[in-house]
Amino acid sequence: MYPKFTTASGKPISDVMMGTMIIGTDNYDKSAPLLDDAMGSGINAFDLAHIYYGGQSEMALGRWMEERGNRADVFILTKGAHPEGDRSKVNRDDITSDLLESLRRLRTDYIDAYVLHRDDLSVPVSHIVDALHEHREAGRIKAFGGSNWTHARMAEANAYAAANGKTPMTVTSPNLSLCEQVNEPWHGCVTIGGKGGGEARAYYAANGIPVFAYSSLGRGMLSGRVTRENHMETLDGAARHAYAHEVNFRRLDRATEMAASKGCTVPQIGLAYLLGQSLKVYPIVGAASGKEIREIVDALNLRLTEGECAWLENGEAKG
Repeated sequence: MYPKFTTASGKPISDVMMGTMIIGTDNYDKSAPLLDDAMGSGINAFDLAHIYYGGQSEMALGRWMEERGNRADVFILTKGAHPEGDRSKVNRDDITSDLLESLRRLRTDYIDAYVLHRDDLSVPVSHIVDALHEHREAGRIKAFGGSNWTHARMAEANAYAAANGKTPMTVTSPNLSLCEQVNEPWHGCVTIGGKGGGEARAYYAANGIPVFAYSSLGRGMLSGRVTRENHMETLDGAARHAYAHEVNFRRLDRATEMAASKGCTVPQIGLAYLLGQSLKVYPIVGAASGKEIREIVDALNLRLTEGECAWLENGEAKG
Protein backbone atom coordinates (compact mmCIF):
# COMPACT_ATOMS: atom_id res chain seq x y z
CA MET A 1 0.00 0.00 0.00
CA TYR A 2 2.77 2.42 0.91
CA PRO A 3 5.58 3.27 -1.52
CA LYS A 4 8.56 0.98 -1.09
CA PHE A 5 11.26 3.58 -0.67
CA THR A 6 14.71 2.18 -1.31
CA THR A 7 18.17 3.50 -1.97
CA ALA A 8 19.54 3.43 -5.50
CA SER A 9 21.26 0.15 -4.69
CA GLY A 10 17.89 -1.35 -3.78
CA LYS A 11 18.28 -1.39 -0.01
CA PRO A 12 15.10 -0.62 1.98
CA ILE A 13 15.32 2.64 3.87
CA SER A 14 15.58 2.56 7.64
CA ASP A 15 12.43 2.96 9.73
CA VAL A 16 13.88 6.08 11.32
CA MET A 17 15.56 9.00 9.57
CA MET A 18 18.48 10.94 10.97
CA GLY A 19 18.11 14.71 11.19
CA THR A 20 21.11 16.75 10.10
CA MET A 21 20.64 20.23 11.55
CA ILE A 22 23.90 19.89 13.54
CA ILE A 23 25.86 18.33 10.65
CA GLY A 24 28.18 20.83 9.03
CA THR A 25 31.45 21.51 7.27
CA ASP A 26 32.88 23.67 10.03
CA ASN A 27 32.48 20.74 12.45
CA TYR A 28 33.15 18.03 9.88
CA ASP A 29 35.62 16.26 12.16
CA LYS A 30 32.65 15.47 14.42
CA SER A 31 29.97 15.25 11.74
CA ALA A 32 31.61 12.55 9.62
CA PRO A 33 32.03 10.06 12.50
CA LEU A 34 28.41 10.70 13.50
CA LEU A 35 27.26 9.87 9.97
CA ASP A 36 29.49 6.77 10.05
CA ASP A 37 27.84 5.71 13.30
CA ALA A 38 24.39 6.14 11.76
CA MET A 39 25.19 4.04 8.71
CA GLY A 40 26.97 1.46 10.80
CA SER A 41 23.89 1.15 12.99
CA GLY A 42 21.55 0.68 10.04
CA ILE A 43 20.24 4.23 9.58
CA ASN A 44 20.62 4.96 5.87
CA ALA A 45 18.04 7.77 5.48
CA PHE A 46 18.89 11.41 6.15
CA ASP A 47 16.70 14.51 6.42
CA LEU A 48 18.16 17.77 5.16
CA ALA A 49 17.08 21.18 3.90
CA HIS A 50 18.51 23.88 1.70
CA ILE A 51 18.56 26.24 4.70
CA TYR A 52 20.01 23.93 7.36
CA TYR A 53 23.22 25.21 8.91
CA GLY A 54 23.37 27.85 6.18
CA GLY A 55 23.76 25.12 3.56
CA GLN A 56 26.53 23.31 5.44
CA SER A 57 24.41 20.23 6.21
CA GLU A 58 24.03 19.40 2.53
CA MET A 59 27.68 20.19 1.82
CA ALA A 60 28.90 17.99 4.68
CA LEU A 61 26.72 15.06 3.67
CA GLY A 62 27.86 15.44 0.06
CA ARG A 63 31.51 15.42 1.06
CA TRP A 64 30.97 12.42 3.34
CA MET A 65 29.18 10.39 0.63
CA GLU A 66 31.91 11.18 -1.88
CA GLU A 67 34.67 10.19 0.56
CA ARG A 68 32.89 6.97 1.53
CA GLY A 69 31.70 6.16 -1.99
CA ASN A 70 28.30 5.23 -0.61
CA ARG A 71 25.82 7.46 -2.46
CA ALA A 72 23.89 4.47 -3.83
CA ASP A 73 23.33 3.18 -0.30
CA VAL A 74 22.03 6.49 1.10
CA PHE A 75 18.47 7.84 0.95
CA ILE A 76 18.29 11.64 0.94
CA LEU A 77 15.23 13.72 1.72
CA THR A 78 15.97 17.39 1.32
CA LYS A 79 13.72 20.41 1.37
CA GLY A 80 13.67 23.60 -0.66
CA ALA A 81 11.62 26.74 -1.34
CA HIS A 82 11.70 27.96 2.25
CA PRO A 83 10.68 31.65 2.30
CA GLU A 84 13.39 34.29 2.52
CA GLY A 85 12.05 36.92 4.85
CA ASP A 86 8.68 37.93 3.47
CA ARG A 87 9.43 36.57 0.00
CA SER A 88 7.80 33.30 -0.94
CA LYS A 89 9.93 30.90 -2.96
CA VAL A 90 7.15 28.52 -3.98
CA ASN A 91 7.50 29.17 -7.70
CA ARG A 92 9.15 27.43 -10.62
CA ASP A 93 12.32 29.55 -10.72
CA ASP A 94 13.08 29.41 -6.99
CA ILE A 95 12.24 25.72 -6.72
CA THR A 96 14.63 25.03 -9.58
CA SER A 97 17.35 27.27 -8.13
CA ASP A 98 17.20 25.66 -4.70
CA LEU A 99 17.08 22.15 -6.15
CA LEU A 100 20.08 22.67 -8.42
CA GLU A 101 22.08 24.22 -5.60
CA SER A 102 21.21 21.29 -3.32
CA LEU A 103 22.39 18.87 -5.98
CA ARG A 104 25.71 20.73 -6.25
CA ARG A 105 26.19 20.80 -2.51
CA LEU A 106 25.33 17.12 -2.17
CA ARG A 107 27.69 16.20 -5.05
CA THR A 108 25.02 14.04 -6.64
CA ASP A 109 22.84 14.09 -9.73
CA TYR A 110 19.63 12.97 -8.02
CA ILE A 111 17.72 13.39 -4.78
CA ASP A 112 15.62 10.50 -3.52
CA ALA A 113 12.80 12.62 -2.08
CA TYR A 114 12.48 16.36 -2.71
CA VAL A 115 10.07 18.21 -0.47
CA LEU A 116 8.90 21.82 -0.49
CA HIS A 117 9.69 23.28 2.92
CA ARG A 118 6.60 25.50 2.95
CA ASP A 119 3.48 26.06 0.88
CA ASP A 120 2.11 29.25 -0.65
CA LEU A 121 -1.66 29.06 -0.98
CA SER A 122 -1.68 31.87 -3.53
CA VAL A 123 0.16 29.63 -6.04
CA PRO A 124 -2.02 27.16 -7.98
CA VAL A 125 -1.08 23.54 -7.36
CA SER A 126 -0.82 23.08 -11.12
CA HIS A 127 2.25 25.35 -11.27
CA ILE A 128 3.93 23.47 -8.42
CA VAL A 129 3.15 19.95 -9.64
CA ASP A 130 4.21 20.80 -13.18
CA ALA A 131 7.58 22.12 -11.99
CA LEU A 132 8.31 19.12 -9.75
CA HIS A 133 7.07 16.66 -12.37
CA GLU A 134 9.55 18.09 -14.88
CA HIS A 135 12.45 17.62 -12.48
CA ARG A 136 11.36 14.05 -11.83
CA GLU A 137 11.14 13.36 -15.56
CA ALA A 138 14.68 14.75 -15.91
CA GLY A 139 15.89 12.32 -13.22
CA ARG A 140 16.90 14.98 -10.72
CA ILE A 141 14.40 13.75 -8.11
CA LYS A 142 12.88 10.32 -7.58
CA ALA A 143 9.84 11.38 -5.54
CA PHE A 144 8.45 14.65 -4.24
CA GLY A 145 5.97 16.13 -1.83
CA GLY A 146 5.42 18.80 0.79
CA SER A 147 6.63 19.63 4.25
CA ASN A 148 4.23 21.79 6.25
CA TRP A 149 1.54 21.24 3.64
CA THR A 150 -1.99 20.51 4.72
CA HIS A 151 -3.52 17.23 3.63
CA ALA A 152 -6.22 19.20 1.78
CA ARG A 153 -3.59 20.93 -0.32
CA MET A 154 -1.82 17.61 -0.96
CA ALA A 155 -5.14 16.13 -2.07
CA GLU A 156 -5.71 19.07 -4.42
CA ALA A 157 -2.24 18.64 -5.93
CA ASN A 158 -2.73 14.93 -6.44
CA ALA A 159 -6.17 15.39 -7.98
CA TYR A 160 -4.56 17.74 -10.52
CA ALA A 161 -1.75 15.24 -11.15
CA ALA A 162 -4.21 12.39 -11.74
CA ALA A 163 -6.33 14.44 -14.12
CA ASN A 164 -3.34 15.60 -16.17
CA GLY A 165 -1.05 12.58 -16.30
CA LYS A 166 1.51 14.06 -13.91
CA THR A 167 3.41 12.46 -11.06
CA PRO A 168 1.58 12.76 -7.72
CA MET A 169 3.02 13.84 -4.40
CA THR A 170 4.01 10.68 -2.50
CA VAL A 171 5.88 12.22 0.44
CA THR A 172 4.68 14.39 3.31
CA SER A 173 6.75 15.78 6.17
CA PRO A 174 4.62 17.52 8.81
CA ASN A 175 5.10 17.52 12.54
CA LEU A 176 3.91 14.40 14.36
CA SER A 177 4.87 13.39 17.88
CA LEU A 178 3.52 12.15 21.17
CA CYS A 179 4.00 15.80 22.14
CA GLU A 180 1.27 17.98 20.69
CA GLN A 181 2.41 21.10 18.86
CA VAL A 182 0.39 23.61 20.87
CA ASN A 183 1.88 26.64 19.11
CA GLU A 184 3.89 27.02 15.91
CA PRO A 185 7.61 26.73 16.66
CA TRP A 186 8.21 28.68 13.44
CA HIS A 187 5.81 30.46 11.10
CA GLY A 188 4.00 28.24 8.63
CA CYS A 189 4.41 24.94 10.47
CA VAL A 190 1.80 22.20 10.01
CA THR A 191 1.16 19.43 12.51
CA ILE A 192 -1.00 16.35 12.13
CA GLY A 193 -0.80 15.43 15.82
CA GLY A 194 -3.52 15.51 18.47
CA LYS A 195 -7.26 15.42 17.92
CA GLY A 196 -7.06 18.18 15.33
CA GLY A 197 -4.82 16.06 13.13
CA GLY A 198 -7.10 13.05 12.94
CA GLU A 199 -8.50 13.87 9.52
CA ALA A 200 -5.02 14.36 8.07
CA ARG A 201 -3.75 11.10 9.54
CA ALA A 202 -6.76 9.26 8.12
CA TYR A 203 -6.14 10.80 4.68
CA TYR A 204 -2.49 9.75 4.60
CA ALA A 205 -3.32 6.26 5.82
CA ALA A 206 -6.12 5.82 3.27
CA ASN A 207 -3.98 7.08 0.39
CA GLY A 208 -0.80 5.24 1.28
CA ILE A 209 1.29 8.37 1.76
CA PRO A 210 4.02 7.84 4.39
CA VAL A 211 4.72 10.55 6.93
CA PHE A 212 8.30 11.69 7.52
CA ALA A 213 7.66 13.22 10.92
CA TYR A 214 9.81 16.15 12.06
CA SER A 215 10.26 17.10 15.73
CA SER A 216 9.27 13.51 16.45
CA LEU A 217 10.47 13.85 20.06
CA GLY A 218 8.98 17.30 20.58
CA ARG A 219 12.25 19.07 19.80
CA GLY A 220 13.83 17.58 22.91
CA MET A 221 10.71 17.48 25.10
CA LEU A 222 10.99 13.67 25.08
CA SER A 223 14.78 13.59 25.32
CA GLY A 224 14.61 12.08 28.80
CA ARG A 225 16.34 15.15 30.24
CA VAL A 226 13.35 17.50 30.50
CA THR A 227 11.20 18.09 33.56
CA ARG A 228 8.72 20.74 34.62
CA GLU A 229 11.45 22.18 36.80
CA ASN A 230 14.30 22.41 34.28
CA HIS A 231 12.53 22.90 30.93
CA MET A 232 13.31 26.63 30.75
CA GLU A 233 17.03 25.83 30.83
CA THR A 234 16.88 22.56 28.86
CA LEU A 235 14.69 23.43 25.87
CA ASP A 236 15.32 26.09 23.25
CA GLY A 237 12.85 28.91 22.63
CA ALA A 238 11.02 27.19 19.79
CA ALA A 239 10.52 24.04 21.86
CA ARG A 240 9.33 25.97 24.91
CA HIS A 241 6.83 27.91 22.82
CA ALA A 242 5.53 24.89 20.91
CA TYR A 243 5.72 21.97 23.32
CA ALA A 244 6.33 22.98 26.95
CA HIS A 245 2.65 22.93 27.90
CA GLU A 246 0.70 20.97 30.49
CA VAL A 247 -0.78 18.53 27.97
CA ASN A 248 2.74 17.47 27.07
CA PHE A 249 4.11 17.44 30.61
CA ARG A 250 1.35 14.94 31.42
CA ARG A 251 2.34 12.85 28.42
CA LEU A 252 5.96 13.10 29.50
CA ASP A 253 4.95 11.83 32.96
CA ARG A 254 3.23 8.82 31.42
CA ALA A 255 6.11 8.16 29.02
CA THR A 256 8.52 8.25 31.96
CA GLU A 257 6.36 5.80 33.90
CA MET A 258 6.06 3.45 30.92
CA ALA A 259 9.78 3.61 30.19
CA ALA A 260 10.54 2.59 33.76
CA SER A 261 8.11 -0.32 33.58
CA LYS A 262 9.55 -1.57 30.28
CA GLY A 263 13.19 -1.02 31.13
CA CYS A 264 13.78 1.44 28.30
CA THR A 265 14.16 5.20 27.88
CA VAL A 266 11.71 8.05 27.35
CA PRO A 267 12.95 8.74 23.78
CA GLN A 268 12.43 5.08 22.93
CA ILE A 269 8.84 5.28 24.17
CA GLY A 270 8.31 8.40 22.04
CA LEU A 271 9.62 6.64 18.94
CA ALA A 272 7.68 3.44 19.65
CA TYR A 273 4.52 5.52 19.92
CA LEU A 274 5.05 6.86 16.39
CA LEU A 275 6.02 3.48 14.98
CA GLY A 276 2.82 2.08 16.45
CA GLN A 277 0.50 4.39 14.55
CA SER A 278 -2.00 3.07 12.01
CA LEU A 279 -0.23 4.95 9.22
CA LYS A 280 3.37 4.57 8.06
CA VAL A 281 5.57 6.99 9.97
CA TYR A 282 9.29 7.54 9.54
CA PRO A 283 10.34 9.54 12.62
CA ILE A 284 13.08 12.10 11.97
CA VAL A 285 15.39 12.13 14.98
CA GLY A 286 18.42 14.24 15.75
CA ALA A 287 21.36 12.50 17.40
CA ALA A 288 24.54 14.03 18.76
CA SER A 289 26.49 10.88 19.59
CA GLY A 290 26.89 7.23 18.76
CA LYS A 291 25.17 6.40 22.06
CA GLU A 292 22.08 8.35 21.03
CA ILE A 293 22.08 6.66 17.63
CA ARG A 294 22.15 3.21 19.23
CA GLU A 295 19.30 4.24 21.52
CA ILE A 296 17.27 5.26 18.46
CA VAL A 297 17.95 1.97 16.69
CA ASP A 298 17.08 -0.06 19.77
CA ALA A 299 13.66 1.60 19.83
CA LEU A 300 12.81 -0.26 16.61
CA ASN A 301 12.55 -3.46 18.67
CA LEU A 302 9.98 -1.93 21.03
CA ARG A 303 6.32 -2.43 20.14
CA LEU A 304 3.40 -0.70 21.85
CA THR A 305 -0.22 -1.82 21.69
CA GLU A 306 -3.03 0.46 20.59
CA GLY A 307 -4.12 0.63 24.22
CA GLU A 308 -0.66 1.66 25.38
CA CYS A 309 -0.51 4.41 22.75
CA ALA A 310 -3.93 5.65 23.87
CA TRP A 311 -2.77 5.67 27.50
CA LEU A 312 0.26 7.76 26.59
CA GLU A 313 -2.07 10.24 24.91
CA ASN A 314 -4.82 10.56 27.51
CA GLY A 315 -4.20 8.25 30.44
CA GLU A 316 -6.90 5.80 29.39
CA ALA A 317 -7.10 2.30 27.84
CA LYS A 318 -3.60 1.14 28.81
CA GLY A 319 -4.74 -2.47 29.20
